Amino acid sequence: MELFFLALLVITMATALASGYPVAFALPGSAIITITLAAIAGYIFAGDSSAYFAQGDPIQWLSAGVTNFRGIYWEVERDTLIAIPLFIFMGIMLQRSKIAEDLLITMAQLFGPIPGGLGISVVFVGALLAATTGILGATVVAMGLISLPAMRRNNYSNALATGTIAASGTLGQIIPPSIVLIILADQLSSAVDQADTARKALYKVTTGEFSMPSEFGVASTSAGDMFLGAFIPGLVLVGLYMLFILVIAIIRPKLAPAIPFEGNFDKEFLIKVIVTLVPPLTLIFVVLGSILAGVATVNQAGAIGAVGAMVMAGYRLREGKRGAFYPALVAGLSIVIIAIIVEIYAPNIKNI
Repeated sequence: MELFFLALLVITMATALASGYPVAFALPGSAIITITLAAIAGYIFAGDSSAYFAQGDPIQWLSAGVTNFRGIYWEVERDTLIAIPLFIFMGIMLQRSKIAEDLLITMAQLFGPIPGGLGISVVFVGALLAATTGILGATVVAMGLISLPAMRRNNYSNALATGTIAASGTLGQIIPPSIVLIILADQLSSAVDQADTARKALYKVTTGEFSMPSEFGVASTSAGDMFLGAFIPGLVLVGLYMLFILVIAIIRPKLAPAIPFEGNFDKEFLIKVIVTLVPPLTLIFVVLGSILAGVATVNQAGAIGAVGAMVMAGYRLREGKRGAFYPALVAGLSIVIIAIIVEIYAPNIKNI
């Protein structure tokens, strides 16, 4: 019966999500409904409300959910989740300012003459969006709106076009800074704390000693470690997607035809590629590089990315106007001055 109620939980959750209920209500609501039904069924058919639970009883399961919820939102020490809105803000800022759209158009012009070049450009831009947004839905929607009309207009196979968009959109699950990895690191940290507490209690009962040697402790996993572990597999996945599209385009050119560039690969086009490509790559390199190198925490890197995205959006929205880059230069100069002050002094509330 435990498997029956597990299947019921999955079906209820999938139905709630498919019907449009917000995730924040669909997930806990599905769990509460399933726990309640299992308790009622156990009381009616077995005379015990906990009969259909592998361990514990309904009250313990509900209490565990409340405890986990309080641990996420009320424990001051657990600040890992602060990075989530920062990375989401960074990705949305780059999308709303049309930087992602400019990037896709420029990359399509650059790789277009290559067989399957437009599809390769979609994967490349999808990887960049994954490295800025960190969420699956926003990346898929943005790539669908931007790239699908262009791919269909250039006689790409519908199956290949939609498959490329869906595959490149899911890169946000593995390429850092992935929101899934941040949440997973937070949950693993909580599990490690519980396991370490249980191990210390067991050690005390077994040996009679109050303190357990550190080598017997359970090591925690940070979000930076999760990012470091997912970085290389993410790049390998991007390379495999690009190689697949290239091979398909060579074997069956009608599925992914080459798109000749109508302009000239001159100095003006080179400057356009540099202006379009370098700022997002620099932002990604600074954010991920600071995390992987251990210079900044995930929260600090998220704040850097949010500020950098605002600076990029500022000059993009003023493109073509006089002094379009002045806000970006002023912001960059301000950041440098703040960094120098922080390095020399300790500007906190007490000192001020």
